[in-house]
Amino acid sequence: MNFVDMRLFNRLLKRLITFAKRSFYHFFFALYLGFCLPVSHSVAIADSMVEYQVKAAFIYNFMAFTHWPDSTGQTINLCVYGEDYFGQEIDKLQNRSVNNRQIKVTRIADFDQLKACQAIFFSKSVSSQLSNILTDLQNEPILTLADSPNATAQGIAINMSLVNEKIVFEINLTKVRASGLDISSKLLQLAVKVHQ
Repeated sequence: MNFVDMRLFNRLLKRLITFAKRSFYHFFFALYLGFCLPVSHSVAIADSMVEYQVKAAFIYNFMAFTHWPDSTGQTINLCVYGEDYFGQEIDKLQNRSVNNRQIKVTRIADFDQLKACQAIFFSKSVSSQLSNILTDLQNEPILTLADSPNATAQGIAINMSLVNEKIVFEINLTKVRASGLDISSKLLQLAVKVHQ
C-alpha cells in the first residue's frame, strides 16, 4: 500500500461511513419496529470499525515512510499499548514488510516492555499517562503513534484525528529527530501540521 492508497482511503472513508450508516439504519430500523431495539449504538460500532480499519492502513504507511537506524534489527515490533480498538485490523499488518523488515504486531500490557518496540500505538485509554510514559522512552529509536487530542504536544511523533469523517495527522518532527528516526519528506507534505 502506498500514499496514493492513503488518499484513496480518505476519499472512501466518507463514502464507507455514509454507506454503513444507511445500511445499519435500515436494518436496525426494521428491528426497532419489530422488537423496539435502539439503533444508535450499532451505527457507532460500524463507524468505529471503518475508522480503525483506515487508521491501521495509515500506521502501515507511517512505518513505510520512516527510516530507523541501521542498528535496528530485521523486525519492526509494532506494539499496541492500552485498550485495543483495532480488533483484528491491526493484525493484518503482521508479517508484512517495510524497508526489508518484517512487522510483528504485539499487544503490550507491561510498561517495562515498551523499549523492545520500534513503533508503539498508544490507545486513547492511556492518554492521561502519555507525558510520563514518553519521558521514559525519550531518545529511544521508537516511532510513537496515537489518536488522542493534544498527543503531539505531549511528545507523540505522529497523531491521527478524525475530522469531518476524514483521517488527518500531524507530526512532531522535533520528537522524531530526537528519537534518531528519519521521516520521508513525502509524509511531511501530507501532514496537516508539522511541529518543529
